[in-house]
Amino acid sequence: MCVVCFVKALVHVFKIYLTANYTYNFRDWPVDFRWDDVCAAAGGGSGHGALTCAAAAAGVWLLRGAALGGDAPGRPSRGARSQAQCLLQQIRELPGQLASYALAHSLGRWLVYPGSMFLMTRALLPLLQQGQERLVERYGGRRAKLVACDGNEIDTMFMDRRQCPGGQGRGLRLVICCEGNAGFYEMGCLAAPLEAGYSVLGWNHPGFGGSTGAPFPQHDANAMDVVVKYALHRLHFPPAHVVVYGWSIGGFTATWATMTYPELGALVLDATFDDLVPLALKVMPHCWKGLVVRTVREHFNLNVAEQLCRYPGPVLLLRRTQDDVVSTSGHLRPLPSGDVEGNRGNELLLRLLQHRYPAVMAREGRAVVTRWLRASSLAQEAAFYTRHHVDDEWCLALLRSYRTRCQDRQEDEEAWGPHGLAFPWLVGQGLSPRRRRQLALFLARKHLKNVEATHYSRLEPEDFQLPWRL
Repeated sequence: MCVVCFVKALVHVFKIYLTANYTYNFRDWPVDFRWDDVCAAAGGGSGHGALTCAAAAAGVWLLRGAALGGDAPGRPSRGARSQAQCLLQQIRELPGQLASYALAHSLGRWLVYPGSMFLMTRALLPLLQQGQERLVERYGGRRAKLVACDGNEIDTMFMDRRQCPGGQGRGLRLVICCEGNAGFYEMGCLAAPLEAGYSVLGWNHPGFGGSTGAPFPQHDANAMDVVVKYALHRLHFPPAHVVVYGWSIGGFTATWATMTYPELGALVLDATFDDLVPLALKVMPHCWKGLVVRTVREHFNLNVAEQLCRYPGPVLLLRRTQDDVVSTSGHLRPLPSGDVEGNRGNELLLRLLQHRYPAVMAREGRAVVTRWLRASSLAQEAAFYTRHHVDDEWCLALLRSYRTRCQDRQEDEEAWGPHGLAFPWLVGQGLSPRRRRQLALFLARKHLKNVEATHYSRLEPEDFQLPWRL
């Protein structure tokens, strides 16, 4: 063997050794950032609710819906019921709670987060190693270990483009990518914003790749909290320059982050659903309906739409027209091409617009947006838009005029947030039905974009866009 060949072989072996250590020895890496580093730097206090140290020790705050067994309308409050009645109620609910817990911590977790299964991680290990090597060598990625408030170690990768931001300054913006239930940052959705020229921060769910723990909603939110803190306080990105991008089930952590940190710049949701319950019922036996609903509500309450409505900033929804994963059309059958009527992203858009523009989305507005959502191609969408003679300039002028009038009044300082006038807006009151339909279509088109792709198709860089701003 010649000397040159020997050197090449030695370099190859050394590279394999480094790549293997890159994965297997991550647990021995020093911690780069902890969730309470912000509190220590601030002297034990912070102006942001999500940064308080004492409360975060038990886990970050999550929205809690009407829990099973909670007080319902027309039902006596817990204080009004006797202790004996409460005890009997708890005894009656105990078998259901045990069954729900067993399902959630076995089959349920594997179905909701298959990427946390050890066998899947082992099977994908060569691809994960190649992905890590590519991010480090081609994009100068920096791997870091973060520790969340529950003690889980979160595996992250940061690609910094601030030194070469590009002609449009995209590198000055950071896109935090939240992967799907079988996605890893090594080979996940961060490819689109990365190739589009943005600075990117990827992270793995607890139990995925190098991250420790289990991917339940509380642990996922704890992980997202430390990732956002790391971006703001260690990487030093201004909140207005941070964009959160969630793909599929990553929409839960993405909407949690923007709900908890409303000063973040923008939110992009790709192939995301409004609520997990309809999708869970689609794949489980009908006779299990009660158990499935209870298990999801108590252990996997991914209430994406509810969290989305609490974010006051710019939002863009990407709906994939061949997506059969987040669709409730049919039952476990491949979708016909262009069938988007059952896509749960439709409900996500309707919930968002109804919250932000209730007067516009009343009656005619909601009806016309529902019909517009049935358009499965750009040609159908444009034809529907043209048929209703939507005047974009008139819609923009009306929205800006409403914002200016509210600004001139300045009646309530609490009505103004980090993104200007807080929602809901009462614009559209007194409009004719025709004008209301036009304004509703204009707003729907600004908040949702169709992408001709399946659920697992790679998003093209040109399809990744920042949301519309008024």
